[in-house]
Amino acid sequence: MVGIAALIDLEPVLEMLALGAVLALVPTALVAWRAHRQGVRGWAAWQRVLTVATLFLTLDLVVFGAFTRLTDSGLGCPDWPGCYGETSPWGAKTAIAAEQAARPHGPVTHHKAWIEMLHRYLATAVGALITGLMVAAWRRRHAPGALSPWWPTLTFVWVCVQGAFGALTVTLKLQPLIVTLHLLGALLGVGLLTAQVRALHPAGSRYERETTKVWASSPWRRAGMLLLAVLAVQIALGAWVSSNYAVLACADFPTCQGRWWPDMDAATGFTLWRPLGENGQGGWIALPALTAIHMAHRLMAVVVLLALLAYGWGLLRHTVWHHEGRVLLAMGAWQLLTGLSNVVLNWPLVAALAHTLGAALLVWWLVRLLVLPGWARPVGATAEASKGLHATNRLQRAP
Repeated sequence: MVGIAALIDLEPVLEMLALGAVLALVPTALVAWRAHRQGVRGWAAWQRVLTVATLFLTLDLVVFGAFTRLTDSGLGCPDWPGCYGETSPWGAKTAIAAEQAARPHGPVTHHKAWIEMLHRYLATAVGALITGLMVAAWRRRHAPGALSPWWPTLTFVWVCVQGAFGALTVTLKLQPLIVTLHLLGALLGVGLLTAQVRALHPAGSRYERETTKVWASSPWRRAGMLLLAVLAVQIALGAWVSSNYAVLACADFPTCQGRWWPDMDAATGFTLWRPLGENGQGGWIALPALTAIHMAHRLMAVVVLLALLAYGWGLLRHTVWHHEGRVLLAMGAWQLLTGLSNVVLNWPLVAALAHTLGAALLVWWLVRLLVLPGWARPVGATAEASKGLHATNRLQRAP
Protein backbone atom coordinates (compact mmCIF):
# COMPACT_ATOMS: atom_id res chain seq x y z
CA MET A 1 0.00 0.00 0.00
CA VAL A 2 2.95 2.34 0.60
CA GLY A 3 4.07 1.81 -3.00
CA ILE A 4 0.58 2.61 -4.28
CA ALA A 5 0.38 5.79 -2.19
CA ALA A 6 3.71 6.95 -3.62
CA LEU A 7 2.26 6.82 -7.13
CA ILE A 8 -0.75 9.00 -6.26
CA ASP A 9 0.07 12.70 -6.46
CA LEU A 10 -3.01 14.86 -5.92
CA GLU A 11 -1.22 18.14 -6.59
CA PRO A 12 -2.65 18.53 -10.13
CA VAL A 13 -6.13 17.23 -9.23
CA LEU A 14 -7.82 20.66 -9.22
CA GLU A 15 -6.33 21.52 -12.61
CA MET A 16 -7.45 18.13 -13.95
CA LEU A 17 -11.00 18.67 -12.68
CA ALA A 18 -11.11 22.17 -14.16
CA LEU A 19 -9.85 20.89 -17.50
CA GLY A 20 -12.46 18.12 -17.50
CA ALA A 21 -15.20 20.65 -16.81
CA VAL A 22 -14.02 22.86 -19.69
CA LEU A 23 -13.85 19.89 -22.05
CA ALA A 24 -17.35 18.84 -20.99
CA LEU A 25 -18.68 22.29 -21.89
CA VAL A 26 -17.77 21.84 -25.56
CA PRO A 27 -20.11 18.92 -26.40
CA THR A 28 -22.71 20.32 -24.01
CA ALA A 29 -22.74 23.66 -25.83
CA LEU A 30 -22.93 22.00 -29.25
CA VAL A 31 -25.77 19.70 -28.22
CA ALA A 32 -27.62 22.52 -26.46
CA TRP A 33 -27.32 24.80 -29.48
CA ARG A 34 -28.67 22.15 -31.85
CA ALA A 35 -31.40 21.08 -29.44
CA HIS A 36 -32.55 24.68 -29.09
CA ARG A 37 -32.75 25.06 -32.87
CA GLN A 38 -34.83 21.87 -33.05
CA GLY A 39 -37.33 23.22 -30.54
CA VAL A 40 -36.61 20.92 -27.60
CA ARG A 41 -38.72 22.05 -24.64
CA GLY A 42 -39.02 20.92 -21.03
CA TRP A 43 -36.44 19.54 -18.62
CA ALA A 44 -37.25 15.89 -19.42
CA ALA A 45 -36.38 16.47 -23.09
CA TRP A 46 -33.20 18.33 -22.23
CA GLN A 47 -32.28 15.61 -19.76
CA ARG A 48 -32.54 13.02 -22.51
CA VAL A 49 -30.47 15.08 -24.96
CA LEU A 50 -27.66 15.57 -22.45
CA THR A 51 -27.75 11.93 -21.36
CA VAL A 52 -27.45 10.83 -25.00
CA ALA A 53 -24.40 13.09 -25.39
CA THR A 54 -22.86 11.59 -22.24
CA LEU A 55 -23.56 8.07 -23.49
CA PHE A 56 -21.88 8.87 -26.82
CA LEU A 57 -18.76 10.17 -25.06
CA THR A 58 -18.74 7.13 -22.76
CA LEU A 59 -18.68 4.84 -25.81
CA ASP A 60 -15.79 6.91 -27.14
CA LEU A 61 -14.05 6.54 -23.79
CA VAL A 62 -14.40 2.74 -23.92
CA VAL A 63 -12.74 2.61 -27.34
CA PHE A 64 -10.02 5.10 -26.41
CA GLY A 65 -9.34 3.10 -23.26
CA ALA A 66 -8.82 0.03 -25.45
CA PHE A 67 -6.52 2.09 -27.68
CA THR A 68 -4.51 3.13 -24.61
CA ARG A 69 -4.13 -0.48 -23.51
CA LEU A 70 -3.37 -1.89 -26.98
CA THR A 71 -0.65 0.69 -27.66
CA ASP A 72 0.98 -0.20 -24.31
CA SER A 73 0.35 3.34 -23.09
CA GLY A 74 -1.32 2.44 -19.80
CA LEU A 75 1.85 3.33 -17.88
CA GLY A 76 2.83 6.23 -20.13
CA CYS A 77 2.45 8.37 -17.02
CA PRO A 78 3.35 6.13 -14.06
CA ASP A 79 1.54 8.22 -11.43
CA TRP A 80 -2.06 9.39 -11.04
CA PRO A 81 -4.04 11.56 -11.75
CA GLY A 82 -1.42 13.73 -13.48
CA CYS A 83 1.84 12.96 -15.23
CA TYR A 84 4.87 13.14 -12.92
CA GLY A 85 2.83 15.51 -10.78
CA GLU A 86 1.98 17.76 -13.74
CA THR A 87 -1.34 18.38 -15.48
CA SER A 88 0.04 17.50 -18.93
CA PRO A 89 3.10 15.82 -20.49
CA TRP A 90 4.31 19.29 -21.50
CA GLY A 91 5.07 20.07 -17.89
CA ALA A 92 6.60 16.62 -17.38
CA LYS A 93 8.77 16.52 -20.53
CA THR A 94 12.04 16.56 -18.56
CA ALA A 95 11.01 13.61 -16.37
CA ILE A 96 9.65 11.70 -19.37
CA ALA A 97 12.85 12.30 -21.36
CA ALA A 98 14.98 11.07 -18.47
CA GLU A 99 12.90 7.90 -18.07
CA GLN A 100 12.92 7.27 -21.81
CA ALA A 101 16.71 7.69 -21.93
CA ALA A 102 17.17 5.26 -19.03
CA ARG A 103 14.79 2.67 -20.51
CA PRO A 104 14.36 3.24 -24.28
CA HIS A 105 12.04 0.24 -24.58
CA GLY A 106 10.16 0.91 -21.34
CA PRO A 107 6.54 1.97 -20.92
CA VAL A 108 7.25 5.72 -20.65
CA THR A 109 7.65 7.77 -23.84
CA HIS A 110 6.36 11.18 -24.86
CA HIS A 111 3.97 9.53 -27.32
CA LYS A 112 2.57 7.08 -24.77
CA ALA A 113 2.31 9.77 -22.10
CA TRP A 114 0.06 11.84 -24.37
CA ILE A 115 -2.16 8.86 -25.16
CA GLU A 116 -2.54 8.05 -21.47
CA MET A 117 -3.28 11.66 -20.51
CA LEU A 118 -5.79 12.14 -23.35
CA HIS A 119 -7.61 9.10 -21.97
CA ARG A 120 -7.65 10.68 -18.52
CA TYR A 121 -8.86 14.02 -19.93
CA LEU A 122 -11.75 12.31 -21.72
CA ALA A 123 -12.61 10.34 -18.57
CA THR A 124 -12.62 13.57 -16.54
CA ALA A 125 -14.92 15.22 -19.08
CA VAL A 126 -17.36 12.31 -18.88
CA GLY A 127 -17.21 12.57 -15.09
CA ALA A 128 -17.99 16.29 -15.28
CA LEU A 129 -21.00 15.66 -17.52
CA ILE A 130 -22.33 12.98 -15.19
CA THR A 131 -21.84 15.25 -12.17
CA GLY A 132 -23.70 18.05 -13.94
CA LEU A 133 -26.55 15.71 -14.85
CA MET A 134 -26.84 14.56 -11.23
CA VAL A 135 -26.92 18.11 -9.84
CA ALA A 136 -29.46 19.22 -12.44
CA ALA A 137 -31.60 16.12 -11.82
CA TRP A 138 -31.91 16.96 -8.12
CA ARG A 139 -32.63 20.63 -8.81
CA ARG A 140 -35.33 19.75 -11.38
CA ARG A 141 -36.60 16.58 -9.74
CA HIS A 142 -40.21 17.85 -9.68
CA ALA A 143 -40.23 18.78 -13.38
CA PRO A 144 -42.88 16.98 -15.49
CA GLY A 145 -41.63 13.70 -16.93
CA ALA A 146 -38.18 14.00 -15.35
CA LEU A 147 -36.12 10.95 -14.49
CA SER A 148 -35.82 9.99 -10.83
CA PRO A 149 -32.67 11.78 -9.58
CA TRP A 150 -31.48 8.60 -7.92
CA TRP A 151 -30.50 7.17 -11.31
CA PRO A 152 -28.12 10.03 -12.22
CA THR A 153 -26.83 9.72 -8.64
CA LEU A 154 -26.13 6.02 -9.17
CA THR A 155 -24.30 6.93 -12.37
CA PHE A 156 -22.24 9.47 -10.41
CA VAL A 157 -21.28 6.77 -7.90
CA TRP A 158 -20.35 4.53 -10.83
CA VAL A 159 -18.02 7.14 -12.38
CA CYS A 160 -16.30 7.68 -9.00
CA VAL A 161 -15.68 3.94 -8.70
CA GLN A 162 -14.38 3.89 -12.28
CA GLY A 163 -11.99 6.68 -11.40
CA ALA A 164 -10.71 4.61 -8.48
CA PHE A 165 -10.17 1.63 -10.77
CA GLY A 166 -8.36 3.91 -13.21
CA ALA A 167 -5.98 4.89 -10.42
CA LEU A 168 -5.48 1.24 -9.43
CA THR A 169 -4.80 0.31 -13.06
CA VAL A 170 -1.76 2.59 -12.96
CA THR A 171 -0.60 2.06 -9.38
CA LEU A 172 -0.89 -1.74 -9.60
CA LYS A 173 1.01 -1.77 -12.90
CA LEU A 174 -1.77 -3.04 -15.18
CA GLN A 175 -2.68 -6.00 -13.01
CA PRO A 176 -5.00 -8.11 -15.20
CA LEU A 177 -7.86 -8.36 -12.69
CA ILE A 178 -7.98 -4.58 -12.21
CA VAL A 179 -7.81 -3.93 -15.97
CA THR A 180 -10.60 -6.46 -16.56
CA LEU A 181 -12.83 -4.95 -13.87
CA HIS A 182 -12.12 -1.48 -15.25
CA LEU A 183 -13.37 -2.52 -18.70
CA LEU A 184 -16.42 -4.27 -17.26
CA GLY A 185 -17.15 -1.14 -15.24
CA ALA A 186 -16.97 0.97 -18.39
CA LEU A 187 -19.56 -1.22 -20.09
CA LEU A 188 -21.72 -1.08 -16.96
CA GLY A 189 -21.69 2.69 -17.41
CA VAL A 190 -22.82 2.25 -21.02
CA GLY A 191 -25.70 0.14 -19.76
CA LEU A 192 -26.67 2.62 -17.03
CA LEU A 193 -26.73 5.58 -19.39
CA THR A 194 -28.59 3.62 -22.07
CA ALA A 195 -31.25 2.62 -19.54
CA GLN A 196 -31.73 6.27 -18.57
CA VAL A 197 -32.04 7.37 -22.19
CA ARG A 198 -34.62 4.64 -22.69
CA ALA A 199 -36.50 5.68 -19.56
CA LEU A 200 -36.79 9.19 -20.98
CA HIS A 201 -38.17 7.94 -24.28
CA PRO A 202 -41.41 9.74 -25.26
CA ALA A 203 -44.76 8.04 -24.80
CA GLY A 204 -45.22 7.67 -28.55
CA SER A 205 -48.33 6.68 -30.47
CA ARG A 206 -51.05 4.42 -29.16
CA TYR A 207 -49.66 1.60 -31.31
CA GLU A 208 -46.21 2.05 -29.76
CA ARG A 209 -47.65 2.01 -26.26
CA GLU A 210 -49.56 -1.19 -27.00
CA THR A 211 -46.51 -2.95 -28.45
CA THR A 212 -44.54 -1.89 -25.37
CA LYS A 213 -47.15 -3.56 -23.16
CA VAL A 214 -46.88 -6.75 -25.22
CA TRP A 215 -43.07 -6.64 -25.06
CA ALA A 216 -43.09 -6.13 -21.28
CA SER A 217 -44.57 -9.60 -20.73
CA SER A 218 -43.02 -11.28 -23.78
CA PRO A 219 -40.88 -14.40 -23.26
CA TRP A 220 -38.49 -12.89 -25.80
CA ARG A 221 -37.74 -10.04 -23.39
CA ARG A 222 -36.99 -12.50 -20.60
CA ALA A 223 -34.76 -14.48 -22.98
CA GLY A 224 -33.00 -11.23 -23.87
CA MET A 225 -32.09 -10.70 -20.22
CA LEU A 226 -30.49 -14.15 -20.17
CA LEU A 227 -28.64 -13.31 -23.39
CA LEU A 228 -27.30 -10.12 -21.82
CA ALA A 229 -26.01 -12.10 -18.82
CA VAL A 230 -24.27 -14.61 -21.12
CA LEU A 231 -22.79 -11.73 -23.11
CA ALA A 232 -21.43 -10.20 -19.89
CA VAL A 233 -19.57 -13.44 -19.13
CA GLN A 234 -18.09 -13.46 -22.63
CA ILE A 235 -17.02 -9.81 -22.35
CA ALA A 236 -15.31 -10.61 -19.04
CA LEU A 237 -13.45 -13.48 -20.72
CA GLY A 238 -12.48 -11.19 -23.61
CA ALA A 239 -11.19 -8.56 -21.20
CA TRP A 240 -9.18 -11.27 -19.43
CA VAL A 241 -7.66 -12.31 -22.76
CA SER A 242 -6.74 -8.74 -23.63
CA SER A 243 -5.40 -7.78 -20.19
CA ASN A 244 -3.18 -10.89 -20.17
CA TYR A 245 -2.11 -10.35 -23.81
CA ALA A 246 -3.26 -13.88 -24.62
CA VAL A 247 -4.71 -13.15 -28.06
CA LEU A 248 -1.68 -14.56 -29.89
CA ALA A 249 -1.53 -17.75 -27.80
CA CYS A 250 -3.50 -19.25 -30.69
CA ALA A 251 -2.47 -17.84 -34.06
CA ASP A 252 -4.54 -20.21 -36.21
CA PHE A 253 -8.23 -21.02 -36.63
CA PRO A 254 -10.27 -23.18 -36.13
CA THR A 255 -7.44 -25.13 -34.50
CA CYS A 256 -5.06 -23.69 -31.92
CA GLN A 257 -1.32 -24.29 -32.31
CA GLY A 258 -2.26 -26.81 -35.00
CA ARG A 259 -4.36 -28.90 -32.58
CA TRP A 260 -8.04 -29.06 -31.71
CA TRP A 261 -7.24 -29.33 -28.00
CA PRO A 262 -3.80 -27.87 -27.18
CA ASP A 263 -2.00 -28.10 -23.85
CA MET A 264 -3.72 -25.80 -21.34
CA ASP A 265 -3.19 -24.78 -17.74
CA ALA A 266 -6.50 -23.29 -16.61
CA ALA A 267 -5.54 -23.18 -12.93
CA THR A 268 -2.71 -20.74 -13.58
CA GLY A 269 -4.47 -18.92 -16.39
CA PHE A 270 -7.44 -18.12 -14.18
CA THR A 271 -5.49 -17.26 -11.04
CA LEU A 272 -7.12 -13.87 -10.66
CA TRP A 273 -4.88 -11.97 -8.26
CA ARG A 274 -1.40 -11.84 -9.78
CA PRO A 275 0.84 -9.25 -11.44
CA LEU A 276 0.84 -8.87 -15.21
CA GLY A 277 2.94 -11.56 -16.88
CA GLU A 278 3.36 -13.64 -13.72
CA ASN A 279 1.82 -16.94 -12.67
CA GLY A 280 0.97 -15.96 -9.10
CA GLN A 281 3.86 -18.01 -7.67
CA GLY A 282 6.74 -15.70 -8.45
CA GLY A 283 7.47 -17.03 -11.96
CA TRP A 284 6.54 -15.95 -15.45
CA ILE A 285 3.26 -17.15 -16.92
CA ALA A 286 3.74 -19.98 -19.44
CA LEU A 287 2.12 -20.61 -22.82
CA PRO A 288 -0.32 -23.33 -21.60
CA ALA A 289 -1.86 -20.82 -19.15
CA LEU A 290 -2.24 -18.18 -21.88
CA THR A 291 -3.69 -20.85 -24.17
CA ALA A 292 -6.31 -21.75 -21.56
CA ILE A 293 -7.33 -18.09 -21.33
CA HIS A 294 -7.62 -17.79 -25.10
CA MET A 295 -9.50 -21.07 -25.58
CA ALA A 296 -12.03 -20.24 -22.85
CA HIS A 297 -12.94 -17.05 -24.71
CA ARG A 298 -13.04 -18.86 -28.05
CA LEU A 299 -15.31 -21.65 -26.80
CA MET A 300 -17.63 -19.21 -25.06
CA ALA A 301 -17.80 -17.24 -28.28
CA VAL A 302 -19.46 -20.22 -29.94
CA VAL A 303 -22.14 -20.25 -27.25
CA VAL A 304 -22.74 -16.50 -27.51
CA LEU A 305 -22.86 -16.49 -31.32
CA LEU A 306 -25.36 -19.35 -31.37
CA ALA A 307 -27.47 -17.53 -28.77
CA LEU A 308 -27.33 -14.29 -30.77
CA LEU A 309 -28.24 -16.16 -33.93
CA ALA A 310 -31.23 -17.86 -32.30
CA TYR A 311 -32.41 -14.68 -30.58
CA GLY A 312 -31.94 -12.46 -33.61
CA TRP A 313 -33.69 -14.94 -35.86
CA GLY A 314 -36.57 -15.22 -33.40
CA LEU A 315 -37.03 -11.43 -33.35
CA LEU A 316 -36.69 -11.30 -37.13
CA ARG A 317 -39.80 -13.46 -37.48
CA HIS A 318 -41.91 -10.88 -35.63
CA THR A 319 -43.09 -7.91 -37.67
CA VAL A 320 -42.77 -5.53 -34.72
CA TRP A 321 -39.21 -6.49 -33.72
CA HIS A 322 -37.65 -7.50 -37.04
CA HIS A 323 -35.44 -4.38 -37.08
CA GLU A 324 -33.99 -5.25 -33.66
CA GLY A 325 -33.36 -8.80 -34.89
CA ARG A 326 -31.50 -7.60 -37.99
CA VAL A 327 -29.29 -5.31 -35.94
CA LEU A 328 -28.41 -8.09 -33.48
CA LEU A 329 -27.50 -10.47 -36.31
CA ALA A 330 -25.34 -7.79 -37.92
CA MET A 331 -23.58 -7.11 -34.62
CA GLY A 332 -22.95 -10.82 -34.12
CA ALA A 333 -21.40 -11.03 -37.59
CA TRP A 334 -19.25 -7.98 -36.81
CA GLN A 335 -17.94 -9.59 -33.63
CA LEU A 336 -17.20 -12.84 -35.43
CA LEU A 337 -15.26 -11.13 -38.22
CA THR A 338 -13.28 -8.82 -35.94
CA GLY A 339 -12.53 -11.65 -33.51
CA LEU A 340 -11.21 -13.88 -36.30
CA SER A 341 -9.20 -10.96 -37.68
CA ASN A 342 -7.46 -10.58 -34.33
CA VAL A 343 -6.28 -14.19 -34.55
CA VAL A 344 -5.41 -14.75 -38.20
CA LEU A 345 -4.05 -11.23 -38.87
CA ASN A 346 -1.73 -11.18 -35.84
CA TRP A 347 -3.87 -8.89 -33.62
CA PRO A 348 -4.03 -5.71 -35.73
CA LEU A 349 -4.91 -2.58 -33.79
CA VAL A 350 -7.90 -1.70 -35.98
CA ALA A 351 -9.47 -5.15 -35.55
CA ALA A 352 -8.89 -5.11 -31.79
CA LEU A 353 -10.52 -1.68 -31.44
CA ALA A 354 -13.42 -2.75 -33.67
CA HIS A 355 -13.94 -5.84 -31.49
CA THR A 356 -14.08 -3.72 -28.33
CA LEU A 357 -16.48 -1.26 -29.98
CA GLY A 358 -18.67 -4.17 -31.08
CA ALA A 359 -18.91 -5.47 -27.51
CA ALA A 360 -19.90 -2.01 -26.24
CA LEU A 361 -22.52 -1.61 -28.98
CA LEU A 362 -23.98 -5.04 -28.19
CA VAL A 363 -24.44 -3.96 -24.57
CA TRP A 364 -26.01 -0.70 -25.74
CA TRP A 365 -28.41 -2.37 -28.14
CA LEU A 366 -29.53 -5.13 -25.78
CA VAL A 367 -30.13 -2.72 -22.89
CA ARG A 368 -32.00 -0.41 -25.26
CA LEU A 369 -34.15 -3.35 -26.32
CA LEU A 370 -34.82 -4.72 -22.84
CA VAL A 371 -35.49 -1.52 -20.87
CA LEU A 372 -39.08 -0.29 -21.18
CA PRO A 373 -39.76 3.37 -22.04
CA GLY A 374 -40.67 5.45 -19.00
CA TRP A 375 -39.73 2.77 -16.47
CA ALA A 376 -38.02 5.27 -14.10
CA ARG A 377 -40.29 8.26 -14.71
CA PRO A 378 -43.41 9.35 -12.85
CA VAL A 379 -46.66 8.04 -14.28
CA GLY A 380 -48.65 10.57 -16.29
CA ALA A 381 -45.97 12.84 -17.76
CA THR A 382 -47.50 16.05 -19.12
CA ALA A 383 -48.14 16.75 -22.76
CA GLU A 384 -45.43 19.40 -22.65
CA ALA A 385 -42.81 16.87 -21.61
CA SER A 386 -43.94 14.41 -24.28
CA LYS A 387 -43.81 17.13 -26.94
CA GLY A 388 -40.28 18.05 -25.92
CA LEU A 389 -39.14 14.45 -26.03
CA HIS A 390 -40.56 14.05 -29.54
CA ALA A 391 -38.48 17.05 -30.55
CA THR A 392 -35.47 15.27 -29.05
CA ASN A 393 -36.17 12.27 -31.25
CA ARG A 394 -36.25 14.53 -34.32
CA LEU A 395 -32.93 16.01 -33.22
CA GLN A 396 -31.31 12.56 -33.01
CA ARG A 397 -32.65 11.49 -36.41
CA ALA A 398 -31.47 14.67 -38.10
CA PRO A 399 -28.27 14.33 -40.17
